[in-house]
Amino acid sequence: MIKVENLSFSFPQKELYKDISFTLEEGQHCAFIGTNGSGKSTLIDILIDPERYLFEGKLEIDPTCKIGYVSQFSQVDKPKETTVFEYIGEAFIKIQDEITSIYAEMETTSDMDSVLEKLQFALDAFDSIGGDDFESSINRKLNLANLMKLRDVKVSDLSGGEFKLIQVMKEMLNSPDLLIMDEPDVFLDFENLNALKKLINAHKGMLLVVTHNRYLLNHCFNKIIHLENMELQEFEGRYIEYNFSLLQTKIELQELAIAEEEEIERNENIIDHLRAIATYNSEASRGRALKARVKVQERLEARRIKAPFVNIKQPDITFGLDHEIEDTTVVNVHDYSLAFDELLLEHVNFEIQSTDKVAIIGPNGTGKTTLLREIFKNNHESIKINADVKMAYLSQLQGETLKDSNTIMDEFIDAGFKTYDEVRSYLLHYGFEGEILDQKIESLSGGEKNMLQLAKVSASKANVLLLDEPTSHLDIYTQIALEKAIEDYKGAILMVSHDFYSVVNGMDYVLIIDDKTIRKMSMRKFRQMIYESHFNKDYLETEQKKKSVEMKIESALKDKNFELAKVLVDELEEIIKLL
Repeated sequence: MIKVENLSFSFPQKELYKDISFTLEEGQHCAFIGTNGSGKSTLIDILIDPERYLFEGKLEIDPTCKIGYVSQFSQVDKPKETTVFEYIGEAFIKIQDEITSIYAEMETTSDMDSVLEKLQFALDAFDSIGGDDFESSINRKLNLANLMKLRDVKVSDLSGGEFKLIQVMKEMLNSPDLLIMDEPDVFLDFENLNALKKLINAHKGMLLVVTHNRYLLNHCFNKIIHLENMELQEFEGRYIEYNFSLLQTKIELQELAIAEEEEIERNENIIDHLRAIATYNSEASRGRALKARVKVQERLEARRIKAPFVNIKQPDITFGLDHEIEDTTVVNVHDYSLAFDELLLEHVNFEIQSTDKVAIIGPNGTGKTTLLREIFKNNHESIKINADVKMAYLSQLQGETLKDSNTIMDEFIDAGFKTYDEVRSYLLHYGFEGEILDQKIESLSGGEKNMLQLAKVSASKANVLLLDEPTSHLDIYTQIALEKAIEDYKGAILMVSHDFYSVVNGMDYVLIIDDKTIRKMSMRKFRQMIYESHFNKDYLETEQKKKSVEMKIESALKDKNFELAKVLVDELEEIIKLL
């Protein structure tokens, strides 16, 4: 239905794609992955409105193809009195009202043929979107997502996560041939994320979904499109199988690369030997032999293994601190309450110690972000901060910590860096280099903005980090680098997150919102709670075995023990078949 052949496109400051090709066909649920700033959202824009872009190559879209779209940026654009049912069923209700109006017109018209033609057109449109069954269809979708309770709730009263799911349902019920969703999972709590998984898996049409969410990637898709370093590759199968394929390729390439290095080193030794001889023997044959060897070396260097999809450079995230605090309480929250239109939190009490790494977990709209922001502002009578604390804050509302009108360079000069060279050297660790440093922050992707926030947090050398959805918009490679930085950090972290992997891989315990208050929960109990709700025990044990074998493979590769790595890969393949 959609075919892209040898497509190339660039902005004045950046080349995005070079001769990329792929197809999207009926029945495919395709995950679209790639590092932040690789051009995924731009490619989506090209598919939706190709006339806006001057690109090279061919883009073939069936002229009858109806494309639906869910943006990564949710925005309620309906009057406050619109209910969830009315919002989802807008297209159905509009045609239904039109049909009612036409029937009324038939009672008074003198041009019956024209009215009958208009009626038939409206009836055909109503039928094309399943109009006869539209109320049942909406109810089925709401039930599937466990959101039937919201049917008659005003759209303006929904949380951001709830509204995102409602948008997804609305687009699905409009029955597009291709539904494109750009990071629909951002900021969804775990219950809503699971609801999104159910909606995706129950959808009968073709899907193209940009996502970095490891939970969705492992459970929702039968095709992977991976965009990296201006190149693109397709993989027919699940994400877990795609990763396994990359691992196999990585082992093969590393083995070949070592053989190449050895060959290059041998050739360099011969060249050095010939040059030494040339200093005291000027025979023409010696000179020709030297030139021949240099050309061989140039060819060897030119064909060095390149692996844009295997050896992806991770950012070097490091959370250092100016000074550590002795084992003591750094944040004390006592009898804290929060209310807007209704009471959200009441009689909240907890303490954070100087090396605690803690996640606040709870449904969308329960006050987590407000609590974190008030801890950072430190002007609430129920919140006490240790005098030795230096805090840094990463906001899910990126405009709170980044100034859109600034260039990247300006932002870090404003943050206290002394020279442009100092900024360039520092941001190189976070993947920012060259002309992008002169771009305005407003032009960056959500993932790039979050990377800048992480860079600012790191530069602060704070001993308490307040992180509100730090993994949102971040690609998987950066998420893993962030987990490593959190693991190595010597200070305290209080993190709001709905990313299951980041919580279980990096936190000491969780503070879980329950019945308008917060209680402490061990990581073991949290993991058990999540898996009992959404997985079975066998799945958890199998996933743990998978992770254990992957760590052994990584260790074998570090030791250049390729034979052991290959044996372990066979073991891993059998485990993956069980997942």
